Amino acid sequence: MISLTTTSFLMGVSTPCSTPSATGRRRPVALKVVSMDLHVRAGERSGSVVVDNNSVKEIPNAPSPVFEVEPKSTPAASASTEEQIMTPWSVSVASGYNLLRNPRHNKELAFTEKERDAHYLRGLLPPTVLAQNVQVKKMLHNIRRYQVPLLKYMAMMDLQERNEKMFYRLLIDHVEELLPVVYTPTVGEACQKYGSIFRHPQGLYISLREKGKILEVLRNWPERNIQVIVVTDGERILGLGDLGCQGMGIPVGKLSLYTALGGVHPSVCLPVTIDVGTNNEELLNDEFYIGLRQKRATGQEYAELIDEFMTAVKQHYGEKLLIQFEDFANHNAFDLLAKYGATHLVFNDDIQGTASVVLAGLITALKFVGGSLADHRFLFLGAGEAGTGIAELIALEISKQTNAPLEETRKKVWLVDSKGLIVISRKDTLQHFKKPWAHEHKPIKELIDAVKEIKPTVLIGTSGVGRAFTKEVVETMASINEKPIIFSLSNPTSQSECTAEEAYKWSQGSAIFASGSPFDPVNYKGKVFVPGQSNNAYIFPGFGLGLIMSGTIRVHDDLLLAASEALASQVTQDDFNRGLIFPPFAKIRKISAHIAASVAAKAYELGLATRLPQPRDLVKYAEGCMYSPSYQNYR
Repeated sequence: MISLTTTSFLMGVSTPCSTPSATGRRRPVALKVVSMDLHVRAGERSGSVVVDNNSVKEIPNAPSPVFEVEPKSTPAASASTEEQIMTPWSVSVASGYNLLRNPRHNKELAFTEKERDAHYLRGLLPPTVLAQNVQVKKMLHNIRRYQVPLLKYMAMMDLQERNEKMFYRLLIDHVEELLPVVYTPTVGEACQKYGSIFRHPQGLYISLREKGKILEVLRNWPERNIQVIVVTDGERILGLGDLGCQGMGIPVGKLSLYTALGGVHPSVCLPVTIDVGTNNEELLNDEFYIGLRQKRATGQEYAELIDEFMTAVKQHYGEKLLIQFEDFANHNAFDLLAKYGATHLVFNDDIQGTASVVLAGLITALKFVGGSLADHRFLFLGAGEAGTGIAELIALEISKQTNAPLEETRKKVWLVDSKGLIVISRKDTLQHFKKPWAHEHKPIKELIDAVKEIKPTVLIGTSGVGRAFTKEVVETMASINEKPIIFSLSNPTSQSECTAEEAYKWSQGSAIFASGSPFDPVNYKGKVFVPGQSNNAYIFPGFGLGLIMSGTIRVHDDLLLAASEALASQVTQDDFNRGLIFPPFAKIRKISAHIAASVAAKAYELGLATRLPQPRDLVKYAEGCMYSPSYQNYR
């Protein structure tokens, strides 16, 4: 077991889906013949080697077992060594106390008696040996003792930094309980207080100070074979607004789910926050704020930094790198997808991931209501990234099912923004992403009036305005429809357009309800209603795995439709009988494997996949690609 100080020569990942890069980080260093006795006690070996490009020479009686990289010969080579500039590379055996501080390899009390002897752990651990399942049981017991969700979140983050495999084993085995802890809704509060609770840097922070040096910053990250980046600029974190640099909690949380739910190896995941300042005065005046203390950069300055970042990550990690944009403001989110969609493998979870999971929920909900998507009318409260993204995917699916032009199928969908119903008379003043949804109709200001006029069968909230679905709105939906479909999708819970209890009570139990944040089951008139959670975590981990394992180079709308249909197909008859429109999260890894297989199959069909030949059984292949957090035995 080798650990590297300062940098990393080895990626350390071996799965059917990825091949470790053989490229060094700053300049190639080849270790031709190195003899190293791994059973010598750390600090007692008398000898080391110096590596100079492609040669290795031993230094007798050196004080410690390190590999030192000599600088190339220069005219000043005869100068004293104190005056020479060199890179302090060192490679050492991960043993003893350092092994216990290495989250990738640490097993805590699970180290066996043999491993404790071989790796100089005697005396550094209590004598008891605990299996991983016992460790998980103990950690879960400790987390449950916390009454405050943020404290549970902090305990989970501490575990991730201490023992990576136990963190993922705990999250996988208890995903339904812990998903709201490591992600929504708790991650929202964590981002708000990120400066105060900050303990250990996770991911890369790229600020305006790094402009012109982003490629060099990427080289500071120890892993070379990155396959997925989740990046935010912190301007629109959930429904909480501009949190600046403290938005890092979102990429960190998303990538934890890529691993736990989708099986993507944690070492190929990179969280990134692009810090261009913040317009949040409270943060700017907070002594614990960790970001740039300046107003948010816009215009050319912003665009140039983003462009340098996109160019650098493609150059450094390759064309098949998946870049997921997360929580960018509307005016940037659509522009970034449009600008880089043809040149990079990019995905916006707020626009495309949300749309895909909502479409899956609608496909399932129609089993309760009857009819096809084309038979229904859709009304949205909210016309930002999520609202227009969902609307577009619904229109695409209707077009696919009916062969009708997209311009026609869009007429099934109506949107209400802060100024009222989006109609043709407003077209000249609308943002470009809203214009396709401007239909012929008289102006309507209030949501309740739009419900009465449009008479939708489906009402979807993406506004970020808590309790916007009033009692009158829900009652009107129930009076129009025998089984109204009501999706209240805004996060966190405080921003939800209505609660599950309100939806069921005000509709007298007739509503088919789903939300973005989790709600407990509701007992109404002796019947238990289980609300669906339209959580993006159903889609993006499996979607990303499908892209990675097939070597897909671009995201196509048909891949999103394939993911939606795959998710809907995972709702069993038993789930359906219980009133569920989404499958239980307890089966999420199985669900993700099927989504990955469907996405990969469509990518191969469209000629977008580069990893050839295509596996015969894509579901089995996806399962084989998934990271396992079980402990390994060490020599």
